This record gives sequence, structure tokens and C-alpha cells, in this order.
Amino acid sequence: MSALSERPANPVVGQEIPHEAAALHVTGLALYTDDLVQRTHAVLHAHPVQAPHAHARVTGLRTAPALDVPGVVRVLTADDVPGVNDAGVKHDEPLFPSEVMFHGHAVCWVLGETLEAARLGSLAVEVDYEPLPSIVSVREAIEADSFQGARPKVERGDIDAGFDGAAHVFSGEFEFAGQEHFYLETHASLALVDENGQVFIQSSTQHPTETQDIVAHVLGVPSNEVTVQCLRMGGGFGGKEMQPHGYAAIAALGARLTGRPVRLRLTRTQDMTMSGKRHGFHAQWRVAFDESGLIRALDATLTSDGGWSLDLSEPVLARALCHIDNAYWIPNIRVNGRIAKSHKTSQTAFRGFGGPQGMLVIEDILGRCAPLLGIDPIDLRSRNFYADGQSTPYGQPVRHPERTGTCWDQVLTTGDIRARQAKIEEFNATHEHTKRGLAMTPVKFGISFNFTAFNQAGALVHVYKDGSVLITHGGTEMGQGLHTKMLQVAATTLGVPLSTVRLAPTRTDKVPNTSATAASSGADLNGGAVKNACEQVLERLREVAGRRLGVHPADVRFVDGQVTTVGGSESVPWADLVNQAYFQRVQLWAAGFYRTEGLHWDSSIMHGSPFKYFSYGVAATEVEVDGFTGAYRTRRVDIVHDVGDSLSPLVDIGQVEGAFVQGAGWLTLEDLRWDESDRPSRGRLATQAASTYKLPSFSEMPEVFNVALLQRAHEDGAVYGSKAVGEPPLMLAFSVREALRQAAAAFGPSGTSVDLASPATPEAVWWALEQARRSGAGQDEHGHVDEGAPGVVPDQPDADDRPLRPHSELAAQSASGGA
Repeated sequence: MSALSERPANPVVGQEIPHEAAALHVTGLALYTDDLVQRTHAVLHAHPVQAPHAHARVTGLRTAPALDVPGVVRVLTADDVPGVNDAGVKHDEPLFPSEVMFHGHAVCWVLGETLEAARLGSLAVEVDYEPLPSIVSVREAIEADSFQGARPKVERGDIDAGFDGAAHVFSGEFEFAGQEHFYLETHASLALVDENGQVFIQSSTQHPTETQDIVAHVLGVPSNEVTVQCLRMGGGFGGKEMQPHGYAAIAALGARLTGRPVRLRLTRTQDMTMSGKRHGFHAQWRVAFDESGLIRALDATLTSDGGWSLDLSEPVLARALCHIDNAYWIPNIRVNGRIAKSHKTSQTAFRGFGGPQGMLVIEDILGRCAPLLGIDPIDLRSRNFYADGQSTPYGQPVRHPERTGTCWDQVLTTGDIRARQAKIEEFNATHEHTKRGLAMTPVKFGISFNFTAFNQAGALVHVYKDGSVLITHGGTEMGQGLHTKMLQVAATTLGVPLSTVRLAPTRTDKVPNTSATAASSGADLNGGAVKNACEQVLERLREVAGRRLGVHPADVRFVDGQVTTVGGSESVPWADLVNQAYFQRVQLWAAGFYRTEGLHWDSSIMHGSPFKYFSYGVAATEVEVDGFTGAYRTRRVDIVHDVGDSLSPLVDIGQVEGAFVQGAGWLTLEDLRWDESDRPSRGRLATQAASTYKLPSFSEMPEVFNVALLQRAHEDGAVYGSKAVGEPPLMLAFSVREALRQAAAAFGPSGTSVDLASPATPEAVWWALEQARRSGAGQDEHGHVDEGAPGVVPDQPDADDRPLRPHSELAAQSASGGA
């Protein structure tokens, strides 16, 4: 067992304690970025001037009328930028654009004494536009050959041989939507400038260092003139990894030019129309199985909808390609990736970071193919699991693949799956207009940043003369419980009660060069750094304690606030020892550092070991579908998830529950719609408020929701044997979608395979069950559908209703000149 993963006796990690700020959250006392405005004197407020076109050239900009509006102080334009007019790390995101690239793109910003004055001022700004042709959908981008960035490819084995020798070959096409982050706190920044010109920014950001970098290059100053603090976020989910930087830069620029604090906080509609979302994808695929249902080959092309600029689209696509296998061994595989460039918001990181999109493709394939193979989807999935000695398509050995099977078997047992399947069959046979479905899906998710350099972290630990401890680390808190875990790590390492340790806000002038709190790596990286800093302090204290207790420093132990020896015959209180060390001029603070070992990755050939480990999990979901409307309810969910040796079980259970519900929202409810018409409103986001964008609520929660953490799952080489929990559980929600597919198929004859759109809204489910009904009502002896049969509804032009066809049928059609 490694020193990093080994736990002492009676550790604080592993204890079920509430979130460190839970009481502040529920009482309304927790402060967020925009709350600080009320504590700041003479604040100016920023408001954008948003373009009403999806794509247009700015031919004229007249700001003078805005200055005539009472309360307007200044209008910020490109002419005011002293540094680089760009808000992105790829230098393809002008902060003040001369060419509008999406509907709602901000062309300038108005500063006012009040938010209302700034809003009225924005309406007074006169802008001339020359509309240009626009691409709104990913299909339009594919047809126009509109792509950006790298085109990665993952390949292994002999793809042609895999298909040539297969018993069954199917092909299909699948397009699925993105997702709005809809964090409770919208993007917010508050910038101040002191008497020396030092810029201090309070920002709701997952990546303070990158916010610092972008602000510095916009202002044309070195990074040491900019400090960024993140007190806490009211949710992030990846939407605040890259997107906050430009808003912070606007606030900082305004503060520099006016000498007054500037607050920028987006309304919900502004946030939804201006900020990026989860990438929607289009997938084309062909898959081969042998007689027993084992996957022999997969050939696929994944096209992500990147929006107008690159943002994080390249690493998101790379992770999608690296997760298309999910938990399944695919000996022969070729997956090509490309990024569509469209005139929409620049899509960005979202919980799972491309992993869910890649995994959804293989889960959709198995769900569609299982009935055609005549195999129970549960059995088809389990027989294709990874086994010992096998590697991913990109060359990384799969460690602990047996954990998928362990989770799977536990859910089968505790969820009473087989007995419930029999009951569902009985129910479906006796209920003509209501059907139920039960599906199980696994998760295998790689943990670490795609970009190897990001796999590092720092921390600062201060031990004061009275024995109290203050820690600062590079991670940000967005409600996920990272700070809670870091307090537990520090208390465990120092051997002091949890009440001894406090935590300071994340700041770039305390811990520099931090990575984003993302990729589910926050606890791994920052926990390693906190532990390292604490151990440095302990090593110095061991010398002091050894002299005082008359033992070798190696025999000193720190337990529950007492400093004792191996034999425990004598002890001294922690605070007394610390005070003594101070008077002996012993350093009582330390800067900790951690870098993830064992990673190597060649992005040019998409090969290596980019992940420290894999997280595993399994979910079973039972649903009930109404045959008249497609409406459904989730009756029961059973989950077993692998978080290693949990650092904080209460936090981890909450993360699993929340991720599952958010994943279910993406897959079944949250339907982003852009105007694809040729009207002047083309490119406008139609779902730009809670009234038009359906979020999961209490009514969508499972009636029975059982979540268990996998036991005896120690992860050697990770902080105190734990594993990441932020992103992996989101993919457990695939089981909801697959259960809906099975319930819809139950409206047809046995063996019916239905296509199911994503998100699987009630409307989509209704079309799927109508497809099942048609297959039963109008099939001839060869299984072909007769569109004229009673009860058969003609295909809808907007429905993704392409039937899966066996390889032999495709070949026959090709020989006869068919499509």
C-alpha cells in the first residue's frame, strides 16, 4: 500500500460529516460573488449589447446615444482594450467582435450607476449589421464541410477482418442534444483596482488561474498585477471552467478605465443565450457481433457541435473517443472524430467532458441491437465486459475490470432484478396501454485531465501558535464538497480534530498556477497537495516532539490532538507542542505540491495511458410509460458505485444521487432548441428560461432510490485510497433511457427494436412506442413494415426513425441498386 493511500487508525476521512457550509447554505448566510457587491462602495454595473443575428458583420457602432442616458458612465468597446482583444486560450474568441458569430453575441458593454441605467444605455447603443449566411445545426455543418480544430482518430486491430468474419452486422445514425448547465448562480464577476493599479477580481470561476491569465492579457499586464478569488460557486458543472474569463475581463477593464469597482452579473436569459453548453453530437456507426453476441468490430464517426469557437471542444472530443468503449471489450475498432463549426454559443465543458457522449453511442448501439440479436440487453452487456489483461482502444491497460462485474452482481442481487423482470413481463402482458421497462447499464470512466500538465496541484497549510490550522488549496468549491474533503484530509494527516482546521477561499496569490477544478480530479490533486503540506509540517514537529518525549522522531505519533509515542506511555497536547515549536523557531507552515504519477499520452496518435485509474459503477432503472402520451415515471433506481475508500461518504452519496439526476435530465428532459428557420430570428435559442427548458425536479425523482458505495474498493496510489466521484455517476443515467426504450418496445411484438431520440422526452418516447406498434401491426412474414396497415403511422420527417438492418439485407439492397 502506498504512503499516499494508507490511512492511520481512526482517521477523520471516511467519517459521515455534513458539507462544511451546509448550515450557511440553508440559512442563506453563504456569500457568493454577487453578494459582495452590497459590501462594495460605488460599484458600476455592466450590461451587454447583444446582436440579433446568428452571423453578421458589424459595420457601424455608435455609443454616443448611450452616454446621454442618465446614469450611464461609459461604454466599453474594442478601442478600449490595452492588451489583446481576446477572451479565449485559443485566440479565436474576440472579446469585442467585429463579426457576430451567434445570436446574442455581445458587441460592447455599457457601464452604469445602476443595472437599470446600464440596461437602458445598452438599448440606446446604435449598431449596424450586415447579415451573413449562418450554420445552425450540426447536420448543416456536416453538409457544408464546416469543421474546426483537430480530427483525432482511435484505432486498434483489423477493422475489415472484424466485419468480414462477423455473424451479424448493423449500422445506424444517431444525433443527440447538448445540455444547459443551469447552475443556480449565473456568471458573475466583481473587479476592483487599488491605489497601485493592482486588479482584484471576485469571480464565480472553476479555474481562477486561467481567469487571471485571460484578464492579464486583455489588460496587457503581467499576471502578478491580477489576483482572482473564488469564494464559492452556486454550481458550475463545467460551465465555469472556461466561460467566466471574458466576463471577468470586462469587469476588470471597466474598473481599470473608470477607477471604480465594476460588477458584471448575467441574468438567466443572458446566461443561457451567451454561455456555452454541453456539446451535442452526431454519430454514424457500424457494428459487428459474433454468434454469441460478442462485439467483434466497431467503426464510427463522431461529430461534436463545437459552436462558433474551439473553447474546450478538442479535449472534449478526445475524451469522447476514449470512452466510446465504456465497459466493453471491442477488439477491432476505428473511431474518427471531428468538430463542427456552427453559429451558436461556443460549447464547453460539462460534467463528464465528452465521456457521456462517447459512452452514449455504445449504449445506444447495444440497446438497439439486443432485440435483433435475440439477447436480453442485460446479458448482452455483461458478456461484453472487459476482463483481466485487456486494454482500451487507446492502449491503456484496464485495471480492476472485475469491479464492473462486482457492481453488476450486487445490483442484480440487491435490486432483485430477475424476479422484477418476470413481474414486468406479467404486467406488460395484461396492460395494453401502459408498459414497464427495466434496464441495467455499467460505467467505466477514466480519471485525470486529458492534458497531462493539468494533473498537478498546490496547497498552503498554516499552523498557528495556538495550534489552530488554516488551509488554502487550488481547488474551487461549487457545492460538490471539495472543501469538506480537504478539511478531512488535513485533519487526518495532522492527527487533529476536524474542529481544529479551517479553510480559506481559493486565491491566485496564495496558490499559483492552479488547474481547473474539473475532470473529477479536485480531491485527488488538491488532497495530495494538502497531505504533502501537512506532512512537511509534521516532519518538523516530529523533531521537536522527539526531543521533548525522549524518543526517536520516527516513533512519534499524532492522534486526536495528542502527540504521543509508539508505546503511548507519554503524550503532550498538539497545541502545546506547536507553541513550543514556535519558540524554537521551527517553521509552522508549508506549501504542498502534488503531481499525478504514471501518466503518458500522445495526442497526435491518441495512444497512451492518460488516466490514473478508472471509476466503475452500475445502475438499474425501472420505468413506466403511458401509451397515449409517452409520459413516464421512474419507479425505482438501484445503484452501486465505486469511489474507492470514500473520503466523505455523505458527500459521495450526495454526488452520486445528484449526478444521476442531472444525467437523467440530459437524456430525458432537457431539450435545447435553436431556431433553424430562415426567419430573421434564425439561430436564436428558443429555450432560454426555466419556462421553456425543462429541468429535473422532485416529480422526476425515482419513487425508490437505492444508492450504495462499493465496499473493499481501496485505490492504491490515490489520496487515502479514495476515487473521484464528480463525473462518473452521471453516466449511470443511461439506464433510464434504456429502460424507456424497453418499455416503448413492449408496445410491439417480442424482439422489437426501436430508435429513441435523445433527449427521450415524452414526445420522443411516444414516437418510439408508435414505431413499436407499427412493427406489430404492419409487418409481413419477412418483418417488413406495411405503411398502409391499420394503425400504422407514416414516418415523421423530423423523427430519427432509420431502421437497423442486418448486413445481409444491406448487401442485397446494394446489389439491387437500393439506397
